[in-house]
Amino acid sequence: MANLNSAIDSVFWDQNISTPQTLEGIARSVPGDPFPIDGSRASRSHRIQQLSLLREGFPLGIIPSFAPASDKKIGSFSLNSLLLSPSSSNWWLGLVGQFRPKKLFADIRRDIKKSKEWDLQLFKETTKHIVDKSLYSIGLWTQIALGEASSLLLSAERLGDKNGLRKKLMFVHPLEKHDLTVEAAWPDLFLDHKGRFWDVPESLSFDVSSLALDTGLRYRFGVHNSKGNPLPVNAAAAESGVDAPTSLLPGLCAKGAVSYKAKRELWRPLEEEDNTEEEDTPVYLPYDLRLKEPHAAISGIVGSSLAAWITGRGMLVNGKKRSLISADAFGSACFTFQKGRFSKLYGDLTRVDARVDISSASALAKRIFHAIRRSSGSNNSDDSSPRLNLIFQQQVAGPIVFKVDSQFQIGAVKSGAQMEDLIYSLNYSLRLLESGKVVAWYSPKRKEGMIELRVFEF
Repeated sequence: MANLNSAIDSVFWDQNISTPQTLEGIARSVPGDPFPIDGSRASRSHRIQQLSLLREGFPLGIIPSFAPASDKKIGSFSLNSLLLSPSSSNWWLGLVGQFRPKKLFADIRRDIKKSKEWDLQLFKETTKHIVDKSLYSIGLWTQIALGEASSLLLSAERLGDKNGLRKKLMFVHPLEKHDLTVEAAWPDLFLDHKGRFWDVPESLSFDVSSLALDTGLRYRFGVHNSKGNPLPVNAAAAESGVDAPTSLLPGLCAKGAVSYKAKRELWRPLEEEDNTEEEDTPVYLPYDLRLKEPHAAISGIVGSSLAAWITGRGMLVNGKKRSLISADAFGSACFTFQKGRFSKLYGDLTRVDARVDISSASALAKRIFHAIRRSSGSNNSDDSSPRLNLIFQQQVAGPIVFKVDSQFQIGAVKSGAQMEDLIYSLNYSLRLLESGKVVAWYSPKRKEGMIELRVFEF
């Protein structure tokens, strides 16, 4: 089924979204925004761990990515490589480099056209272009084991087209039935549902979460502190002229959320149905254990959240002071249909997931009430509108699957629905990892794409 955990994770400040805007390969979703599209959820493994495995399948260990730069001359295309990766039994260190070739090639070609002959001056100009700092980015990561289960991750990266360092600290301590996480970032990158990136100068989070189960009760609580006004990062944020999301404004907030998830199968073939084949028929192992059985099912999650702003209560939100205490409800409902066992070479997997999300029940109820009073619904885009997520997967050949993730805003226009996000991806499943795959995705909305390694994701 589609990832229903987005419902409760979207309430907090630490839900990771895939993006090549940074070497770390992630940004945070904005709390209070509509739930992100499933295809945008970041891999569970660190980017440096992905690169260490991905480089084995790419020439010279170079992995491409595509993301708009702040300077259009630099270009969107970049090449990434793991330069150094020493490790021991209780720690590892990694050095990642990135190179954007467009500006270099354009400058060299321009100089060659201007030069009448190949001389020392042309060589000097070429060397000057090669050492241009704006073409290169570098990042350093290290993880240290603290005891049997706890770990500390430190990272720092410098992006060539931007000033300053991006620094991050993350401490993880798994308990018997919970996970304790402490994170700090200077700055922290957030992505809103309109495709706009925002940098929060200083972000600190303390979070305790119960383990995520397939069904049943789950809860989270934590404290988050933001300092400094959010700054627009990409052109979409800078040119929009809109204010930063209210949940990213400075302040200390304590928040808790609880949810309940349920699932019911509508159809699943019995094992006896396949026993009609001859005994000599070869048995194929599935390319992905999580996609090994055809079925139809419905699932859903409902929950509520409570937030209390300890500081920052004087911040103006839409012309009014921020509420001291706020509560809300959220939910998702999903239908899944899968045909095939994803074990044969062709035509053995077709899967469709349809999920409806309500990120704020109070905002939706208020919108419906106002629409009834006016006797006509508003045609303006509204963040409180439900979202319909459609996910289509089709086997191309062997372990290769084509996937389309789309999200529609319901009730935003007269036609009833408006496409809000779309992600295309090609997935290459790895049998050795049981449920792992190499994913190459592209987002037309954000005009960016990258290659990732994802494990235990449908």
